[in-house]
Amino acid sequence: MNILQLGKFYPIRGGVEKVMYDLTLGLSERRVRCDMLCASTENYPAETIELNDFGSVMVMHTQIKLAATMLAPAMIFTLRRIAKYYDIIHIHHPDPMASLALFLSGYKGKVVLHWHSDILKQKALLKLYTPLQNWLIKRADSIVGTTPVYVAESPFLQKVQHKVDYIPIGVLPIVASSEKVVAIRERYKGKHLIFSLGRLVDYKGYEYLIRAASCLDGGFHIVIGGKGPLQESLSALIAELEVEDRVTLLGFLPDEEVPTYYAAADIFCLSSVWKTEAFAIVQIEAMSCGTPIVSTHIPGSGVSWVNQGGVSGLVVERENPEALAEAFKKIAADPVLKKQLSEGSRKRYETYFTRDKMVKKSLEVYNEVCV
Repeated sequence: MNILQLGKFYPIRGGVEKVMYDLTLGLSERRVRCDMLCASTENYPAETIELNDFGSVMVMHTQIKLAATMLAPAMIFTLRRIAKYYDIIHIHHPDPMASLALFLSGYKGKVVLHWHSDILKQKALLKLYTPLQNWLIKRADSIVGTTPVYVAESPFLQKVQHKVDYIPIGVLPIVASSEKVVAIRERYKGKHLIFSLGRLVDYKGYEYLIRAASCLDGGFHIVIGGKGPLQESLSALIAELEVEDRVTLLGFLPDEEVPTYYAAADIFCLSSVWKTEAFAIVQIEAMSCGTPIVSTHIPGSGVSWVNQGGVSGLVVERENPEALAEAFKKIAADPVLKKQLSEGSRKRYETYFTRDKMVKKSLEVYNEVCV
């Protein structure tokens, strides 16, 4: 069986391309031929990266970025040339460039459409893309989401539920240096440490997480890792609310530092407010460390399916600082509950969200469409 993962970008920055890369790596390590075809980002050069004897990443030069879409015409020409060698093309949505490349490729084989999320923010793009998106939905032999909730409730998939399934995202467990974890805990000694990680953008809901600090005493400290366009406004909000002693914006965290904060934290918080947050890989990375989660309920999103309330953490109303603060206090005040949620967090990760389980479920889907 020869598989091509099609879509998104390299280097790996977001959740969609991480799923593509991990599938390519995981399948090829099982001696299943799996390649990845994608556009470059951050001026990364066009090249082919050989992962092993059974997998490679083919990076195509991006000519222009338009409405968060990388336009790489080389994807079209390359796919037309190589498509015939693959039994299945596993295309990752949303990515108009990948969809256009598949449409123009002349490919006659099986197609698995990975529906990571609806297009929500780029309304003008969606109007232009809708005919191609409709073609892709019809063309797909199987459509998979990352949670059962998202694909069941997506307005775009209501008429094709008969060919819808889901493959939960899986990651390798986070491994942190015990010495570095001790150093972080020492830095925030005597505090209940709440960690959050993501781009500083509107849909992450960091305004509400910062406002939650006003409802907490000095026994709590919130640290937020990541950079983004809201850096200045969030810093100003921290000053305005006079919670500098309870909130720290860490800025960009190098990959090697992220595991330390996951493992050192008493609670991981996902404060997102829009359905743009469809899954949140950061939740399962924290869960692999056995860290309890506090997340928000976002209608139509899979976020609160990933973090099961009362099992791996607590789920609260979105855009509600008081509810976030109450959840933090509830976990901090009850060592038995904290231990229960910590154990549940790790168990839920092991049951649903390992990379091995993601690869196995993908193979099941591939075998089904090839029957």
